[in-house]
Amino acid sequence: MLKYIKHNLESIDGVSIYPIISLVTFFTVFVVMLIIVLKMKKKDLKEIENLPLED
Repeated sequence: MLKYIKHNLESIDGVSIYPIISLVTFFTVFVVMLIIVLKMKKKDLKEIENLPLED
């Protein structure tokens, strides 16, 4: 199965850019979420932290 996929992908011009795009997208989302969480107020974090415990 993997040989079939690999063979098909090798025949596409410019396919090597897709792994780079996906890696950059992942790290961008990760860094943005990290910045958002680090900038949140402590009060808001405590409120979100207790949400699963509320009825």
